[in-house]
Amino acid sequence: IDGKYLSSETSGSLSTLFDVGGVLGGILAGHISDRLNARAITAASFMYCAIPALFFYRSYGHISLVVNGVLMFVTGMFVNGPYALITTAVSADLGTHKSLKGNSRALATVTAIIDGTGSIGAAIGPLLTGYISAKSWSAVFTMLMGSALIAGLFLTKLVVSEVATKIEESRSNRAPECSLDV
Repeated sequence: IDGKYLSSETSGSLSTLFDVGGVLGGILAGHISDRLNARAITAASFMYCAIPALFFYRSYGHISLVVNGVLMFVTGMFVNGPYALITTAVSADLGTHKSLKGNSRALATVTAIIDGTGSIGAAIGPLLTGYISAKSWSAVFTMLMGSALIAGLFLTKLVVSEVATKIEESRSNRAPECSLDV
């Protein structure tokens, strides 16, 4: 950073800003989701915001320790912030599906699939990072941005459903005013 190597202690302290950003991002995402009553829209928005955050971190994180810290925090906020929303949104939507009504075993299976998928991602991510980083760190950030894009796209069906519900609610709240003056 700024043409200097950082000590292990400084690097470790700096990297905690990513996690702190993730914690605050989770709180912010939860607050926004609760205020808007729109989990999928919030989660997808955070995923799409993670793409420029990752780009800016890769492009400008080397300028200074302060810039790196701010970008690390913002990136953590957008990358880790919607994690709980994504897992709970998918679990809640699948868990309330009519085909699972009253079937606790099926609900447990859905939950296990979601948790297992997350574990697979947690195992494959570092493996890919190690392999790709041997070529270049820019390629690693490209992979991370692509992953955020794919995560956002996977939420598209839920986003469309939420938007349709919001539009319908908006229309029903604006009941037509009719007066029949006789």
